[in-house]
Amino acid sequence: MNTIGKIAIAAAAGVVAGAVAGILFAPDKGENTRKKIMDSGKKLTDTVKGKLDGLKVNVRGKAESVKEEMGELV
Repeated sequence: MNTIGKIAIAAAAGVVAGAVAGILFAPDKGENTRKKIMDSGKKLTDTVKGKLDGLKVNVRGKAESVKEEMGELV
């Protein structure tokens, strides 16, 4: 994975961790707090899935490029 992807995932995880910490320390009903935590988890999951899908496309593109170059060499 490239450096930009790692930084983006780390930043997203940091944002979610900060949001969860803020939610846990905020005075609110337990039910509301659990809902907020679940929503944050879903957002993180969606972010990670999006990054992985982008990585898959990138890797497939690179693999096809290498495959074509190898075919030209043969």
